[in-house]
Amino acid sequence: QVQLVESGGGLVQPGGSLRLSCTASSGTLDYYAVGWFRQAPGKAREVVSCISASAGSTNYVESVKGRFTISRASDKKVVYLEMKNLTPEDTAVYFCATDPGLMCTAGNLHYSRTQFGSWGQGTQVTISS
Repeated sequence: QVQLVESGGGLVQPGGSLRLSCTASSGTLDYYAVGWFRQAPGKAREVVSCISASAGSTNYVESVKGRFTISRASDKKVVYLEMKNLTPEDTAVYFCATDPGLMCTAGNLHYSRTQFGSWGQGTQVTISS
């Protein structure tokens, strides 16, 4: 299994931007669909975006469409989540993961957790004035 490390979180004001990184500390990510997830206090973890293994497909949940952009680095070891126009509702711990239960195809984002997923430790994103 690939080992994942998230970074780039922090405290920003509403309307601000952050870029999160998901780095494979061992191996590469090019054979995996990768998802970005978030978990706010008292809420269930939710998938917010995914990118297919070929990077041919990207998907977003409605609440982040037009504000978040997922992409892969050319070195095949990093997946980014560029976040703009952040609001307090975006405050959460953000995780990246690979999991056979992550379906990321054209126009289709679906996740069903399996025991074979690899998760990072998460990075805190706080949006507050």
